[in-house]
Amino acid sequence: MSGGGTRRWGWGSGRAENLRADAQAAKDAAAAAFYELDTAQRDLRISIETITAVDDSPPARKTADDFAEFGRRIDEVSHAYISAVDSHDLDRDGLDATAASRALHDLSRVKGQLEQTRVDLERFAHSIGGLLEHAETQLAQVAPAVERGRQSLLAATQALDAVRAAGLAADGLAARLAALGPELTKLNQGAGQHGVRETIRRAEDVQRQAEAIREEARRLPEKAAELDRRLASLRTRAQALANRAGSVEPVLSELRRRFSAACWQDLQQVPQEAQRAAGEAEQKVREAQRARHEQRWEDATALLASVRALLNTGDGAVAAAGERLQRLNEVSFNHEKETERARFAIRDAQRLAMAGRSTPDPRHAGPLDDSVARLDRALAQLESGGRHPDYWRFLTELDAIKETVAGVVQDIRGNRASQR
Repeated sequence: MSGGGTRRWGWGSGRAENLRADAQAAKDAAAAAFYELDTAQRDLRISIETITAVDDSPPARKTADDFAEFGRRIDEVSHAYISAVDSHDLDRDGLDATAASRALHDLSRVKGQLEQTRVDLERFAHSIGGLLEHAETQLAQVAPAVERGRQSLLAATQALDAVRAAGLAADGLAARLAALGPELTKLNQGAGQHGVRETIRRAEDVQRQAEAIREEARRLPEKAAELDRRLASLRTRAQALANRAGSVEPVLSELRRRFSAACWQDLQQVPQEAQRAAGEAEQKVREAQRARHEQRWEDATALLASVRALLNTGDGAVAAAGERLQRLNEVSFNHEKETERARFAIRDAQRLAMAGRSTPDPRHAGPLDDSVARLDRALAQLESGGRHPDYWRFLTELDAIKETVAGVVQDIRGNRASQR
């Protein structure tokens, strides 16, 4: 019996040792599964952070929520693993078969849970591949965009330095460039602090503004030279206008001598208006020259625009007097030429109104018929004017008739074009 007892003890001890070895193997396998799950979680966390840094869309937010849910699940299974390991001391002496079997069971169970969680996590990681690829593409744009912004700022700075070396202050451009300094600081702080989209947007905005400054700086010497040319040209025009203003009085004298007051009364103030326009233009040219010297480019440009407007008004008034005399000379010599021009315009419009029709459209026939009547009345008034007919009234009436007829023609052609 003592020998039999020895065999039973030996068999039981061997079974316990085998179970201890199996449990230890299960513990090692569970540790490996725990490590693999932890590694997969850390790797996937980087991917999730990449996505959320770039994408704020509903799918991206759901991905972050799903990953957070996985985190809670991983915490639970990790806690179960740690509890199982802490509950079984496989190295203690006298570990019986029952304890070893229980350890084997518990450790095998948590190993399976760890492995299943890792499989589910890897499946989830595969499902967000599209979002991750898009986010990585966006992230890949950050560094080049930031570098382009920096290079544009550098180029703008160099262009500004070159302009200043040429003797041009360019204070406005310098202020605009200085205003980009805080933006450069934020670019240097990076996407981690300001976000990917905001960093790319800021880099593109800095690049755009810096390139605009660089281009304006590059063109500044040319702009200054062009401004100098315009100053010289407008100064010459102002002096010429002052000289031409003196030539209007002889024209007015001839108009007074040969034609009725109605033909020239509205031109009486032309000499004074021309002289005033020339004087104001010369004053503004001097102001523009001063602004140019002080490198107030916008002020100088605005003043030159005012000079041009004054000169155009003065030149127009002087030219109007000469043209008035010329037209009155022509119509007094032969008013039939002007009359025939108006009649031809009316007849041409009437033919167009009848083209392809048996009767004209009343919208066109009415104004054309009225034009015929107006022409006849104007001619009758001219011929009944005695020794000094009102030629200017006659000419302005014919001009108004031709304008009315031109409007009818334009309306006819517009209607037909829309019907094609």
